Amino acid sequence: MTQMPTQPLRLLAAAVLAATVTLPVAAQQNIEKLKQMKVATTDLNIPVVPQTGKNADAIRANLKRVKLPPGFSIDLFAVVPDARHMAVAPSTNMLFVGTRKTSVWAVTDRNSDGVADEVKSFAPSLKFTNPNGVCWTKDGFLIVAEHNRVLNFPAAEFFYEGPDVAVIEVVGQGKLVPPEEESYNHGARTCRVSDDGMLHVTLGQPFNVQPKEKVALYEQLGIGGMIKMNAFDGSKREVVARGVRNSVGMDINPKDKAVWFTDNQTDGMGDDTPPGELNRITKAGGEHFGYPYIHGNNVQIAGTAAAPDLKDMKAPASWTKPQVEFPAHQAQLGMTFYNGKMFPAKYQGGIFVASHGSWNRTKPTGALIDFVSLKADGNADKHEVFADGFLDENGIFRGRPVDVAVMKDGSLLISDDFAGAIYRVTYSAQ
Repeated sequence: MTQMPTQPLRLLAAAVLAATVTLPVAAQQNIEKLKQMKVATTDLNIPVVPQTGKNADAIRANLKRVKLPPGFSIDLFAVVPDARHMAVAPSTNMLFVGTRKTSVWAVTDRNSDGVADEVKSFAPSLKFTNPNGVCWTKDGFLIVAEHNRVLNFPAAEFFYEGPDVAVIEVVGQGKLVPPEEESYNHGARTCRVSDDGMLHVTLGQPFNVQPKEKVALYEQLGIGGMIKMNAFDGSKREVVARGVRNSVGMDINPKDKAVWFTDNQTDGMGDDTPPGELNRITKAGGEHFGYPYIHGNNVQIAGTAAAPDLKDMKAPASWTKPQVEFPAHQAQLGMTFYNGKMFPAKYQGGIFVASHGSWNRTKPTGALIDFVSLKADGNADKHEVFADGFLDENGIFRGRPVDVAVMKDGSLLISDDFAGAIYRVTYSAQ
């Protein structure tokens, strides 16, 4: 049996003494018990989500509308209510799925047939709050990034069967962003852990455009950007990206270790402006991506009807332009580098991006999966639609893709929080 690394064990013990704030009494009692590896729940049975029946059949019927390149097929992998971002387990045929509600789901394909057999709540004795972001450390610890807290679960893929699991409090409740900056809007975090053990977390700013008095504060704190920290104790926190509106997707290129992220555009500026973004961090020390002064390559935000109080705002001394501009209001969210071998060579090393779909456009758009190829220097080359049809001919959403993730066999998973499902895309040569 593999021994737990010494540092996380020390941190787990030390976390018992750490102060936490503003949690409901019962939830606070539970997390304190779990940090001490004590029992918090006496009922060991966790209800499972039905995987067959009318709902599953209807979802499969809707998938017949999805258009893919020749040789590709799509099917239902699992019924997962409110499915958002996904973390494929390092060593077992399962994954963990975040939501914008109070659950994190453990999804297991026990017989390895490419369809999930069991979906149930992970660590239900805890009360999660918008646990959208899930990701792994390099040694198999599951990170859950909530709205305003970050938790770390040792060996989650092996010890998820019962309701009580060991937990490390990386960032206590109310300490990811100041509580006074909490909002129902743009509170879905995403995360990745780099090879040096630093946890990267996106922090969307909670306004359409942040008011003048918030700009400097948000840039200082990394709200409207990305921060990184030690993945076990939250130390060495620093801002690595500023000038971002609302990023709900990120990944790290396994080849050159560059961090990439999506960014959602300003609302209320018309059907076709401004563009969505795919960005690449190329410099150390808090790179700036232009917002709220500008969005995309050249769409000015400051001083427009969307941000009249910023009319005297000056452009940053330097700012980084996006790698890709996507059509306006498609709401690009999750992204992943394709590191599998199942798909043709064209797709290997490129990026899949999930477009959630518009909400404030005269004619709906989006609800699709894009593919972005890369040049030899690591920058973006071309982008094209890989999968669409989740938005039907009547302008009705049959699904809204949130995230994409690569399974060990090279198949591609797509999460959908509207249908409450995860799909699996496979390829077979013609």
